[in-house]
Amino acid sequence: MLFWQVPAPNEAMLISGSKRQAQDTQFRIVTGHGSFVLPVKQKARMLSLALREAEIAEDCVTQQGIRLTVRAVCVFKVGDDAVSIANAARRFLSEQSRMEELVGRIFAGHLRSIIGGLTVEQIIRERSRVAQEVMAGSHGEMEKLGIVVDALQIQEIEDATGYIDNLAAPHAAAVASQARIAQAKADQEAAEREQQAAALKAEYERDTAIKRAGFTAETEQSNARAAQAGPLALARASQEVIEEQTALAQRQAGLAAQHLEAEVRRPADAEAYRQRTLAEAGRDRAKFEADGTAYTERTLAQAQADANTARARSLRDGNQELIAANRVVENLPALAQAAAEGMSGANLTVLNGTAGVDDMAAGLVGQGMAILRSLRSTTSAGALGRPPRRDTEEG
Repeated sequence: MLFWQVPAPNEAMLISGSKRQAQDTQFRIVTGHGSFVLPVKQKARMLSLALREAEIAEDCVTQQGIRLTVRAVCVFKVGDDAVSIANAARRFLSEQSRMEELVGRIFAGHLRSIIGGLTVEQIIRERSRVAQEVMAGSHGEMEKLGIVVDALQIQEIEDATGYIDNLAAPHAAAVASQARIAQAKADQEAAEREQQAAALKAEYERDTAIKRAGFTAETEQSNARAAQAGPLALARASQEVIEEQTALAQRQAGLAAQHLEAEVRRPADAEAYRQRTLAEAGRDRAKFEADGTAYTERTLAQAQADANTARARSLRDGNQELIAANRVVENLPALAQAAAEGMSGANLTVLNGTAGVDDMAAGLVGQGMAILRSLRSTTSAGALGRPPRRDTEEG
C-alpha cells in the first residue's frame, strides 16, 4: 500500500510525528513489521542494523618508550534494543556512512591508552588481553552511542626501531640453529635413505640383471635348440636311413649267402661227395679185383697142391675112385678160376669192403672143398666096403 511501509530485517524504521510512543523517545521505533505512515503528518526514516567493520592503524608508544604501529579491526553494529537504536539514531542517523570512521577514532584513542601502559613483550604475547582491555575501556562510550562491539582483533604490530626483531633474534637464532640441526638430521636421514634406496636399487638392478641374464640364456638355449632341431631331425632321419640301408645290406648279404649256399656250396659239396664216393668205389673195386685175383691164385695154388697130394695118395694105394676124384680135383682150379673171373667181371656191390670180398671168395672155395670132401668120403667108403659118411672136418 502507498502508506504502509515495512523495514528490512536488518533495519529499524524511525517514525516521527506520531503521538503514540512505546518508549521514552520523541519518535516511534518499528522493527520486524510494517506500519502506516501518514503523509505530511508523519515522516519515516531507516537506520541500518547491519554489521560494520572499522580498520584502525594507530602509532602507539609502549611503557618502555618504544614506538609501535598497531593495526586492528573492530566489528560492531547498532544494538537491537530500543535504547541503543534511539541513541544511535540521535547520533548517526544523518551520518551513517561515517559511522566506521567515528567508531574507529574512538577505539584508536582507547588503543593508545591501553598500549601505553604495557610493554612490547606483553603486547606481543597478550594480544587478546589488549583487545579485551580496549573493548572494556570503550564499553561506556559505545553504550552511549548505541553500538555493540562484536569483536576487536589486533592484526599487526610494526616496529620501526627494530626492537621486536632484536627481541626475536635469540629465539630466531635458536630456532635457526634448531632448524639447521633439524635440516642436518633431515639431510643425514635423507642421505641414509638415499643410500639405502641406492643399495636397494643396486640390489634390484643386480637381481634384475641376473634374472634378465637367466631369461636371455634360456631364450638363447631355446633358440639354439630350435635352430638345432632341423639338423638333428635331418641327422636322425639320415641315421634311420643308414640303419635301414645297413639292415637291407645285411638282408641282401644273407640272401646272397643263402643263394651261394644253395647254388654254389651245396652243389659243390654234392659234387665233391659224389667224386669222393666214386673214388672210394673205384678204390674198393680195384682192391676187390686185386684181392680176388690174389685169392684166386692162392686158391688155385692150394687146389693144385691138394690135387697133387690126392693124386699121389691114390697112385700109392691104387684107388680108382681117388683117381676119378683126382680128375675132379684137377679141374677144381679151373672151376675156381672161372668163378673168380666171373666175380671179377661181374658188376657187384660189396657192402663189407675187403672182408666181404674175402667172405665171397671163401664161400666159393669152401663149396669146392665141400665137393672134394664129398668125393673123398665116397672114395674111402667104396674102398673099405662101408657106406659113406659126412665128414665135418675142414681141409
